[in-house]
Amino acid sequence: MRDHETRRRAVRGTGTRLFGFLLMMWLAVGLLAAGQRHYFDSGPINCAGWGTIAVTALTGPVNYLGMNPKVGDCELPQPSQ
Repeated sequence: MRDHETRRRAVRGTGTRLFGFLLMMWLAVGLLAAGQRHYFDSGPINCAGWGTIAVTALTGPVNYLGMNPKVGDCELPQPSQ
């Protein structure tokens, strides 16, 4: 009985590690696309710049299929007085 439970935990751990690895690779490809589009050259100076980098990273390899996500304008809420 213990052997079956140990095997189940090992398989679950392998799946979790594989998912984590694939997620990191997906984001790395997205950040590579952002770098190739020169989003890091001058540094993001506003919310839209940071947003564009974030959505480019999140879309990952889809960037190389023609997607070019951009954030046009965004306003951050101001703290109350």
